[in-house]
Amino acid sequence: MNRYTKLALAAAAAGALAQPAAAQTTLTMSSWVPPSHPLTKVFLQGWANEAEKVTGGRVKFQMLPKAPVAPPGTFDAVRDDLVDLSYVTASYTPARFLLTKMGELPGGGATATINSIAYSRVHYEYFAKADEYKGVHLLGVFTHGPGQIFNSKHEVASLADLKGLKIRTGGGIAADMGKAMGATLIFKPAPLAYELLKEGVADGVFFPLESPASFHLEKLIHYATLFHGGFYSSTFGFFMNPGKWDALPQQDKDALNKVSGEYVARFAGHMWDAADKVGLAAIKKANVKITYASPAFEAEMKTLAKTVIEDWYKDAARRNVDGPKAFAAYHAEIDKLEAGMK
Repeated sequence: MNRYTKLALAAAAAGALAQPAAAQTTLTMSSWVPPSHPLTKVFLQGWANEAEKVTGGRVKFQMLPKAPVAPPGTFDAVRDDLVDLSYVTASYTPARFLLTKMGELPGGGATATINSIAYSRVHYEYFAKADEYKGVHLLGVFTHGPGQIFNSKHEVASLADLKGLKIRTGGGIAADMGKAMGATLIFKPAPLAYELLKEGVADGVFFPLESPASFHLEKLIHYATLFHGGFYSSTFGFFMNPGKWDALPQQDKDALNKVSGEYVARFAGHMWDAADKVGLAAIKKANVKITYASPAFEAEMKTLAKTVIEDWYKDAARRNVDGPKAFAAYHAEIDKLEAGMK
């Protein structure tokens, strides 16, 4: 290799080193439940880690130390660019979301994974065209685990046992069912449950099994009533500010699309199922009396659910969606997933 060839190679190497590194985008994210909650540390942070991997480190997410708004304002906070990425329970803003209530109706599958995947598939086939998430870039939808009854007063083994109990709920189908059951409802976001129970403002809560451990309620509740598949669920939307999404290079959009849609449903569902197991262990350790709903109690719930389901059909019609068809498709997906099909 002569002197001039060496110089040329050295110049080429120097030029390569001088090339700018691939552009990196850092976006903000926030969670309205505590840092220790699975939604924050497992789902949101975990998804952000996956997003960084699939984009080769070009897109990163930074958790804000505190959510910029109260939980019900999360959708608007992302839309209005107060934070770039977050999630919200659809029932916190019921006037905005009608179709999402389908994934909350009684009679769902046995796990959050099953319900989340089935709900995601139906959302994208039947509901996306109604554009209820207009104003944000939707990354995915999911549900929490089967919803159950927890209280500090007495065993709930029938509808009669619920009458007069003051129950905290976030709204949605849980509230519709609670009203039909005769409970006195208190509408507050989940993070306030501890204070409501501690101060005696609420006698109980409607929550998935995960929540007593996540919100440290196991010492405040003394009774749990568990239904197969729950008697309600809650649905969530996971989304990004649309301007920030649009500004991403196409290769990063393509990469993030790989961890969107049904990927989000599976990721969140697995997270919640694991958290439900932790929650069940916590209430057992705290000697909470667990009552498994009898066939008669389950039948009472199914009877109440008929009116709630019919009301949702009317909501769906207001969005120009065939409610009975979508609901049937949802349960067909649940049946496939419970049978082990993908």
